[in-house]
Amino acid sequence: MNDNQKPKGLLSTVRDRMRRFGLAYRTEESYIGWMRRFIRYCGGRHPRELGADEVEGFLTYLAVERRCSASTQNQALSALLFLYREVLKIELPWVENFQRAKRPRNLPIVLSEQEVSRVLTQLDGVPWLVASLLYGSGLRLLEALRLRVQDVMLSRSRLMVRHAKGGKDRRTILPKTLVAPLERQLEEAKREHQRDLAAGYGAVSLPFALARKYVGAERDWRWQYLFPASRRGVDPLDKLIKRHHLHESVIQRAMKTAVRASGVNIRASCHTLRHSFATHLLEAGQDIRTIQELLGHSDVSTTQIYTHVANLGPGGVKSPLDRL
Repeated sequence: MNDNQKPKGLLSTVRDRMRRFGLAYRTEESYIGWMRRFIRYCGGRHPRELGADEVEGFLTYLAVERRCSASTQNQALSALLFLYREVLKIELPWVENFQRAKRPRNLPIVLSEQEVSRVLTQLDGVPWLVASLLYGSGLRLLEALRLRVQDVMLSRSRLMVRHAKGGKDRRTILPKTLVAPLERQLEEAKREHQRDLAAGYGAVSLPFALARKYVGAERDWRWQYLFPASRRGVDPLDKLIKRHHLHESVIQRAMKTAVRASGVNIRASCHTLRHSFATHLLEAGQDIRTIQELLGHSDVSTTQIYTHVANLGPGGVKSPLDRL
């Protein structure tokens, strides 16, 4: 290290290590946040000085005083495990005794086909198209917003979902009724891209080191987002001005307003449309293995939860009272 170069701080070292592992930027920000909270909870002491008692005390504080959900507690624990094991290189025999918080097995919220139609009717423009993809293709919200031009195969009625949950790629169906709206969206996105290029911009963030591997790819039309943001912004990784995809809050707000206006008395969200996609396929007689593949679930047991909300099996049994 150069004599004039200051040693990196702990969190800067953590960021470098997470990027070495290829963790998503959202994961990076989340883990850094939990590490900061842990250090503040322990009075600003360096994590090297802390141990099992402090970690257990922090997790108990989250569960009892902050009333955090099981998934939040587990996320905090994962962040601390990364800090100690991968950054500080400290053996943690005491961590093996920690029990991760047990997540409750809640049944998914599902809309009927009529309710989905009522909600979609209250949407228009890009929010309608994104919501239609969530229901018509079974996408998660960020999977839809992260679609790039080359991922949309209109002629084959297919979508390619890249680097989804767990870092996996998958293919899923594209409703034929969305081909024409998607063609119009592609045309609008291309006009936006051409305006950016004319203004001296036009770059987009690329996964991993593809910008170095494929010179010029970050300005290539095929790599642009299908749903670009309304404004250019600074990329948090390389600090260059680029055009990101549309922020998820835009669609979430539109969905919330649409559900309220539709008169549907169910606490539905964007993810409810994905749940409804799987449930309605199951009710239509589609085999569960195919649904598992379309959703990108690693284990079929995750997909089987939809059998509890579909009008099949126990859910489709007619009450004896109705036969009187």
